[in-house]
Amino acid sequence: MTARNDAPVTAAEVRSAALSLPGTSEKLAWGQPTFRVAGKIFASLGDDDTAMGVKCPKEDRAELIAAEPEKFFLKEGHDDHYAWMRVRLTALEDAGELAAILADAWCQVAPRRLRAAHPELERPGEG
Repeated sequence: MTARNDAPVTAAEVRSAALSLPGTSEKLAWGQPTFRVAGKIFASLGDDDTAMGVKCPKEDRAELIAAEPEKFFLKEGHDDHYAWMRVRLTALEDAGELAAILADAWCQVAPRRLRAAHPELERPGEG
């Protein structure tokens, strides 16, 4: 893990980064802030503001968790059957990594037309 030189990513930074994505809104669900595009959740803050949940294809998350278990994890009994995983905010390298993770989650649920209007948010080879 690469240690950050500055303070850890905060819940306020997650909120700001998520809401900066096109068409995004915030809505409370299950007592937690969720971030949505076209009514679909792509990210949420955990109940203690130390982690966020993000949309992630099941086929990708095992590899991410194996590569960086200090950063990525599943909430057992909750994330097992969903295309979702958790990210520890203290393990993020910087605001750029936060933005990239949120943009990837956003791209998974944003409508095709909205994604097409923002190709800068797509990873190469997606779309």
